[in-house]
Amino acid sequence: MTRDALTNPLPPVEVALCIGCERNTTAPVPIRWIQSTSGPGATLYGCPTCAPKLTPGPTPDHMVTRRR
Repeated sequence: MTRDALTNPLPPVEVALCIGCERNTTAPVPIRWIQSTSGPGATLYGCPTCAPKLTPGPTPDHMVTRRR
């Protein structure tokens, strides 16, 4: 272990609400993305336990943009 590994600040912890069990998780898995008509969309997350049981939907990575 190096000194930098011990003294550098910790990376921020991402916490999200699981849409399956409705508990906070520190290891969120993106499940689906909901488009909003009046602003940016929202990503819904699941915990690692619930994620395999939830039906996935489109995420921002899956969205196809139309070329003109």
